[in-house]
Amino acid sequence: RAGAAFQYLLVQKTGAQKNVGLIQLNRPQALNALCEGLMAELRQALEAMDSDPEVGAIVLTGSQKAFAAGADIKEMQNKTFQECYNSGFLAGWDKVSVVRKPIIAAVNGYALGGGCELAMMCDIIYAGEKAQFGQPEILLGTIPGAGGTQRLTRAVGKSLAMEMVLTGDRISA
Repeated sequence: RAGAAFQYLLVQKTGAQKNVGLIQLNRPQALNALCEGLMAELRQALEAMDSDPEVGAIVLTGSQKAFAAGADIKEMQNKTFQECYNSGFLAGWDKVSVVRKPIIAAVNGYALGGGCELAMMCDIIYAGEKAQFGQPEILLGTIPGAGGTQRLTRAVGKSLAMEMVLTGDRISA
């Protein structure tokens, strides 16, 4: 489905030999907040790139202002725990981490909450000068829910991960 029309993504093959899959999150009005529709499209795009023999690597990016500002809180706010649990709310979130081809997160701007977790699922993070990483869920009275506590600890060490998760503080590139 490379080149197919998506509502929340821009997808193409790029590079001199058209062997790099480029997936750009494209929900600028919501700072690329990760709604269910965006995540479903991302799974589709990743599956297409993963099964395309011409694609050797995948770049996942957002905009200059936001890679992804996190989960779509407006979409989640009225759901109970039971509704989220029974609907498999986070099912498929880890698709990025099981793609066989290398995925590079090209991050500039905000990578917060689920956006930070999405970047950490990639094999390599290339961070621009304006990149801001954070797990601000504590400021909403919760904790990272899609594996962020484990991935963050592996990425930055226990002490910094604890500080980020317990304060909501951000780090730059």
